[in-house]
Amino acid sequence: MSSMYRRKLFKLIDKERIRTAIGEAEKQTSGEICVSIARFFWGRVRPRAERAFRRLGVGKTRLRNGILFFVVPARKRFVVLGDEGIHAKVGQEFWDEIASSMTGHFQKGEFQEGLLAGIQAAALGLAAHFPYEPSEDVNELSDDVDLGKDT
Repeated sequence: MSSMYRRKLFKLIDKERIRTAIGEAEKQTSGEICVSIARFFWGRVRPRAERAFRRLGVGKTRLRNGILFFVVPARKRFVVLGDEGIHAKVGQEFWDEIASSMTGHFQKGEFQEGLLAGIQAAALGLAAHFPYEPSEDVNELSDDVDLGKDT
C-alpha cells in the first residue's frame, strides 16, 4: 500500500477511534467485530469482502458470531458480513438495519461516522442474541482496523 494512499486513508478513518468503538461494542456482546478498509480496486466488492472475512478468521470464532465491516472508501461502498451463528438468529432485517445506519453517511463521504453507526447497530443487535459474559468472554479477533494485505 503506498504511503500517499495510507495518509489519505488515515484522514478519512481514525483507526484508534474505530478500535475503541469495537472494544466498547464488544463489552455489550460476546460477538466479535472486525473492520477492514480496502484501497480502490475494480470488480465486485462482495467477493473481496469474503476473502477478507476468511483471511481475518472472522468465521472461526467459537460461537460463529463474528461480523466483518468491509469498506472501500474510494468507491463509497461497503459490505457487512456475518458468520452463520449470527445470521441463523437475526435474519435479514438485522443486516438491513446495519446497512441503513451506514448508507447515508457513506453517500456523504462520512466513512468514519458510517462505521461508528454500523458498529453500534451491530452491537445492539448482537447483545440480544449473544450477551456479554465477563467471566467467559475472550476477545477472539483483533480490534485493530485492517488496512493490510490485498484482499
